[in-house]
Amino acid sequence: MTAKYLMQLRRLGGLLLACLCLAGGAAHAAQGYTQTRHPIVLVHGLFGFDQLFGVDYFYGIPSALSRDGARVFVAQVSAAESTEVRGEQLLAQVKNILALTGAAKVNLIGHSHGGPTARYVAGVAPALVASVTSVAGVNKGSRVADALRGTLPPGSVGEAVASGAIKAFVALINLGSGGTGLPQTPVAALNSLTTAGSLDFNRRFPQGVPAGCGDGPDLVGGVRYYSWTGNQPVTNPLDVSDGPLGILSLVFGEANDGLVSVCSSRLGKTLGTYGQNHLDEVNQMLGLRNWFAADPVTLFRQHANRLRQQGL
Repeated sequence: MTAKYLMQLRRLGGLLLACLCLAGGAAHAAQGYTQTRHPIVLVHGLFGFDQLFGVDYFYGIPSALSRDGARVFVAQVSAAESTEVRGEQLLAQVKNILALTGAAKVNLIGHSHGGPTARYVAGVAPALVASVTSVAGVNKGSRVADALRGTLPPGSVGEAVASGAIKAFVALINLGSGGTGLPQTPVAALNSLTTAGSLDFNRRFPQGVPAGCGDGPDLVGGVRYYSWTGNQPVTNPLDVSDGPLGILSLVFGEANDGLVSVCSSRLGKTLGTYGQNHLDEVNQMLGLRNWFAADPVTLFRQHANRLRQQGL
């Protein structure tokens, strides 16, 4: 074996060792990529759940966050209730999480009605909250809720019939998710999600809400505020929810995700607007999303890393 050949082997071995070291370093770095200082609490929206027959509301997101270091909890609040009732339920769960983990604060990430629900907790107990992130949050109301409220006047027969049907639907959700002990008041949920109900809530809890459609204050009372949303109601021909969302999007007359306008979703620092609809934003239905837009799981992971870098 020549000296030249031995030298080439040594160089090859050195390169291989370097690659292994780099791979090991990358794997080690990935393990801490989502490791926030404070636990992350995910908060579902209207007709939501933590898990339904074993399927995550935030489909694949809790495991993706926890795999690389985050402590993740998924709240279960009433599927159809007022923002304040849901907020009190979430506050009780936050206190339990803090007691369980020994942490001082939590990072709240709420989708849809989960956005104002998280904002309620930050408003009444800011010392317990490091950040609030609103994903397509109904922060200034939804025109879909306005249309329903206009079609179903308070006290009408139509309102009573619709409320009964929704309660039956929610009962099925609770049967599969373990939320049977939670109160459900569909009319209260509807009122909270209208423009009028949201503006009333904002008068009492203005933290992070922008005056227009841009960014709002991103640091209020020691709490960081962030948001992102989608603007494409129809995204995947295989997704059965795209049709209804596409029809509902017609009531807006402005950019929306099928249920919430881009403008209404703004809170604190805006992190982006993506080609997603209202269910894509949390990786539903079973991951059937826009294949050409940002991966929702990646967005949650990137945000956890953002919170980590901010010391949150």
